[in-house]
Amino acid sequence: MATRQSIDEMLQKCEDVIRNAKEQFEEGSRQEHYNDDEYTNAQVQLEETYNDLLKLAHSANEQQREQLQRMSLQIQQIQHQLITTEH
Repeated sequence: MATRQSIDEMLQKCEDVIRNAKEQFEEGSRQEHYNDDEYTNAQVQLEETYNDLLKLAHSANEQQREQLQRMSLQIQQIQHQLITTEH
């Protein structure tokens, strides 16, 4: 079973990665192709965090899984924005 601390740490990591991805998205919208490395790195971080979140969900209880599921939806939304928007 996942500990409360491990869930909290994962949720914080997710929030940090999402915040960074949103910053890169906004920066990419303004500068177009000048920050490709950071933009790509944000996408990689999102994917890695999403995968870590799914692994943790396997050992979480029902309430924790619900929290993780909501966060995974947020990650997927920003991933979709990064992929579908030309920068």
